[in-house]
Amino acid sequence: MARNESPDISFYPTPAYTPPHDSNIPLVVLVSSRAVIFDQENNLVVSPATITISPQTGTIISILPTVLPASSFPGNTTYIDHTPQLLLPGLVDAHVHLNEPGRTEWEGFNTGTRAAASGGVTTVIDMPLNAIPPTTTVNGLKEKVKAAQGQCWVDVGFYGGIIPGNSEELLPLVEAGVRGFKGFLIESGVDEFPAVSSSDVALAMTTLADIATTLMFHAEMIPPITDSVGDDVQTSLPPMHPSGPLTSYNTFLYSRPPAFETYAIEEILSLAHLAPDLPLHIVHLSALEGVPILRAARDRGIKITAETCFHYLALASEDVQDGDTRHKCCPPIRNAVNRDGLWEELSKPDSVLQTIVSDHSPCTPELKLLPEHLGHGCGSGGHKGVNGEILSAEEAEEKERGDFFASWGGISSVGLGLPILWTEATARAPTSKSPISILDVVRLCSLNTAKQVGLSHRKGALRPGMDADICVFDDKATFVVGREQMLFRNKVSPYQGKTMTGMVKQTWVRGSLVFERGGLNGGFVGKGGVPVGKLLLEKRRS
Repeated sequence: MARNESPDISFYPTPAYTPPHDSNIPLVVLVSSRAVIFDQENNLVVSPATITISPQTGTIISILPTVLPASSFPGNTTYIDHTPQLLLPGLVDAHVHLNEPGRTEWEGFNTGTRAAASGGVTTVIDMPLNAIPPTTTVNGLKEKVKAAQGQCWVDVGFYGGIIPGNSEELLPLVEAGVRGFKGFLIESGVDEFPAVSSSDVALAMTTLADIATTLMFHAEMIPPITDSVGDDVQTSLPPMHPSGPLTSYNTFLYSRPPAFETYAIEEILSLAHLAPDLPLHIVHLSALEGVPILRAARDRGIKITAETCFHYLALASEDVQDGDTRHKCCPPIRNAVNRDGLWEELSKPDSVLQTIVSDHSPCTPELKLLPEHLGHGCGSGGHKGVNGEILSAEEAEEKERGDFFASWGGISSVGLGLPILWTEATARAPTSKSPISILDVVRLCSLNTAKQVGLSHRKGALRPGMDADICVFDDKATFVVGREQMLFRNKVSPYQGKTMTGMVKQTWVRGSLVFERGGLNGGFVGKGGVPVGKLLLEKRRS
């Protein structure tokens, strides 16, 4: 299907249609009867392919739309035939919370990027909050870079944050290489990343108006009900008073209605005129009601896009058991009708949903307040609050297990996104008028996510001259998600026990084999088991 436009390719090298025969430098050649590449008319297609890689530069030398035999290459070539598995560009997960430094008991660069690599993700972009310090200053970014050095199994970029009072840090953060900025219009959940007011947003827009970046928003706000609310709507008031048991998911769901999202989107759009050339982006759109508002804005010429997440496409509120706080996130997972509407929107050529991301937002099992029958005893250790406060055993016991309001909101899924999405897509295909294909998965999870963060010149596609980031995907294999498939630090996820279709067999990052399912060292076979990921700190150009 012809959906979201591909990035501008005018700066890509012309594809080479013959492999180099005269090179004395050892090459890596990956071939398969099925690969997602571009044809000569720049259409994304599934085609046989021979991909020649330079391990020295970590880039793709050439791509041929056919399978050449090993005899076509010098004898020192590493030649692997992956037929009939799919060769895909590595996924670019543009929304991940790695939480280091400061909250490494939640996640860290090593564990988070290992999990990413196991799922065919070759680039992650780390969100500016949940680490301490947050990435709201250049010094905060330096601390994060220092913590990440030598730990990353895939390439990692960073977002900056917008909070009240940090407008003078935004341009220096651009110079330091952040891929975009994110702000919250409602309480973030952590003290060091407060919500922004409309005046803060306006200042950020005018500061970044002519800069190559993206300004992103967690779009939830509490709509004003009476005039007496006034400007307090900007200051992260708590949700409406719960209308039922705190352990009932519906109580939580009803406390964050779609109006929270639509009101926040309208607030952002009301300020967009301040920076008409600045790309705006809504992170983790959940409510289908936001789609027509965004489409109308785009029709008016406003540069705004949105992403949704694997969990909004795979899970539904009707299926959440009482107390199963593994499903808590904000905005919330909504009902099956809403989920179906998101899938329908994704199938449209002019979809406002340009990307799909994980929004991997983990925490310790203690902070999820899982009931004993769901927690299986995990988390029976210290008692540390969200903001680092040490809780006594008595204080911890006061928090009700399964309380959807007191538990941390976030879904853990980095590295599981491709099978989650493919499982749901293949299940829907027989009855869908416009099914999501593997080409669409590549557009939504690689091409467009790379574009969103200004990395289209090297990430998100299989093209000569680009980074040799490759995912080898068995689209027929099935597996059950167990603890051994959840390589992130805390094994707390709503996907545990679910059967998935599609399994990543290998992950290559810049021409190095990083992960091989079933291989030595838990599958992390490359470079003697040493992380090869780089930090993407080049100044953004587009």
